[in-house]
Amino acid sequence: MKNMRVLLFLMIGCSSLSFANPNAIVGVWLTQIQDVKVEIYALEAKYFGRVIWLAEPNDEAGNPKLDEKNPDNDLKTRTIMQMVFLNNFVYKDNKWVGGTIYDPKVGEAYSCKLWLDNGNLMVRGYMGWLYDTKTWTKA
Repeated sequence: MKNMRVLLFLMIGCSSLSFANPNAIVGVWLTQIQDVKVEIYALEAKYFGRVIWLAEPNDEAGNPKLDEKNPDNDLKTRTIMQMVFLNNFVYKDNKWVGGTIYDPKVGEAYSCKLWLDNGNLMVRGYMGWLYDTKTWTKA
């Protein structure tokens, strides 16, 4: 009987892992260096993230920071504030994959995946086989 309870407990525990919440990343996150707050939201079963707070929202002249390094000339005048820079993530196997992250500091977009680890959001951007992983905290 005791073995049956252990088996039942393990089955319930393992089955709950497969039913993780795809909306668990929805909300506001603070980047690793704490200079940006990002709002992650769902739209038609895909996930996106936009800048909702910057530690330094203005340039030296007091004007809102712009996406000046964007290779698309039409986008160079858009503001960093409210910019959607996480795009088109889908939930699969407890990760959010298939999306891109745009870095306005260099004007480049990278493939990216997201996952949760102990309540933190892990953000991994790829440039070919090289990658960098940052830890974001819930704001």
